[in-house]
Amino acid sequence: MRIGKVIGRVVMTQLHETLVGGRFLLVEVQDRFSLTGQPRKSTESLIVYDHFGATDGDLIAFTESREATMPFYPEKKVPLDAYNAAILDRVSVSLEK
Repeated sequence: MRIGKVIGRVVMTQLHETLVGGRFLLVEVQDRFSLTGQPRKSTESLIVYDHFGATDGDLIAFTESREATMPFYPEKKVPLDAYNAAILDRVSVSLEK
């Protein structure tokens, strides 16, 4: 599971039938530096499926790969590679050892 910051939404005219009711978010992957308030060193961004209602600026916890499809298993087969598992209220990180 990784942490990301929602920076936008992806709009599609057609959606796979098993994904109706959710949306796709554009998410910046957060590294340990950005979580402590420093400039982000990671440049990775990705698309994450969300049905919790996350909005721009929210921090989310997301899963990837096979784990992203587990909330739908075994009832539905879904074409996902990243899934929003939680909207985070607060994250506390220290770079000190």
